[in-house]
Amino acid sequence: MPVIPARPSQLPIAITMGDPAGIGPEIIAKAFRDDPAVTAGCFVVGDMATLRRASAVVSGPGRPLIPVSRIDAPQEAFATPPRCIPVLQMPRRLGPVAVGRVSAEAGQAAADCVVWAAQAALRKEIGAIVTAPLHKEALAAAGISYPGHTELLQAQAAAFLGKSVSDVPVRMMLANDELRTVLLSIHVALRDAIDAVTPENLQETLRITHESVGALLQRAPRIGVAGLNPHAGEGGLFGREEIDTIAPTIETARRAGMDVRGPFAPDTVFMRARASAGEPGEFDVVIAMYHDQGLIPVKYLGVDKGVNVTLGLPIRRTSPDHGTAFDIAGTGQADPSSLIGAIRFARGLVH
Repeated sequence: MPVIPARPSQLPIAITMGDPAGIGPEIIAKAFRDDPAVTAGCFVVGDMATLRRASAVVSGPGRPLIPVSRIDAPQEAFATPPRCIPVLQMPRRLGPVAVGRVSAEAGQAAADCVVWAAQAALRKEIGAIVTAPLHKEALAAAGISYPGHTELLQAQAAAFLGKSVSDVPVRMMLANDELRTVLLSIHVALRDAIDAVTPENLQETLRITHESVGALLQRAPRIGVAGLNPHAGEGGLFGREEIDTIAPTIETARRAGMDVRGPFAPDTVFMRARASAGEPGEFDVVIAMYHDQGLIPVKYLGVDKGVNVTLGLPIRRTSPDHGTAFDIAGTGQADPSSLIGAIRFARGLVH
């Protein structure tokens, strides 16, 4: 996707720093250093000291640091020189955080950044949010009841709109240049994910996918639906969810005008949807019945290439397709490619 130049007349893009004990601050520093065209008009919602530490780690001993500057308002991002990291400091200043370890302080800091960015986006002060990885255990340690970004953003949007969370349904899409998948359920136990395969959930997923991916493509998307069971149930031999739930809901969606087919065997439908050698796949997007069913094929094609996009929200949000990587945090080894891809994707949504 070509980079669209940022202009001060447009809204800036906020990048939340993620868990300060993880690789988020480091990949942010690398993104600003390595791709100033993509990061122009972006700023970091976070902590100055944390970004300066990341700058030092990424730059290496004895080498010039990536400059970090404080801004007081999002629009100041447009006046920041290339390869300089503009940071909007959160009110709660962060004390020393041990790299690569779960802590309540780190979890709270990461959540504070997401909440600030969500509220700014809902007020139309920023054009999009790109979220660096947070750690779910750290969130829980801080007493935050949401298991991830998607649910936290959903709750913020619902509160802003004066609605219940159930009235603001969202879905997670994982995408790269070859494949897009949308998940029927997100961060729930596998046993609960099976129970979530209901006509209502699938119908909502198909509607959100049809509208959101259609807006992205500027046409009705071709949607393929994966089965839940091996071989999509093999005619009921390996489970009846395809017969009793998935197929009838697909037929209802087709009658409503959606271009949707399935259910297909989950071990082949993703290959059928994959674009290759400049040729589109059979489907523009695949509906996966549970988290790992959809994430494994996208991540297998390259974790550094994947982008996480939240569908159904009144704000635009993307993120890299990987976690906090505590095992390499603080080493400067983290690859910023997925974050750069997420920023590029967000720019496309804004412009």
